[in-house]
Amino acid sequence: MSDTDESRYRVLHNDEEQYSLWRADRELPAGWHAEGTEGTRQECLDHIGRVWTDIRPLSLRRQPAEAGAGA
Repeated sequence: MSDTDESRYRVLHNDEEQYSLWRADRELPAGWHAEGTEGTRQECLDHIGRVWTDIRPLSLRRQPAEAGAGA
């Protein structure tokens, strides 16, 4: 990938609330959904950096809350 990449990208997320970057002109991969943000590669990476503050999968983030609920 070059520094002069002018392609459009979109931000995707999956059911585990993990994020990914995908070329806007390509079909979405199975299990991933368009998050709504589109732009340059760097714009999308910057957005992901702002919104994906806890990189643990959703199922792992839920474990401590569920374990503590029964106590």
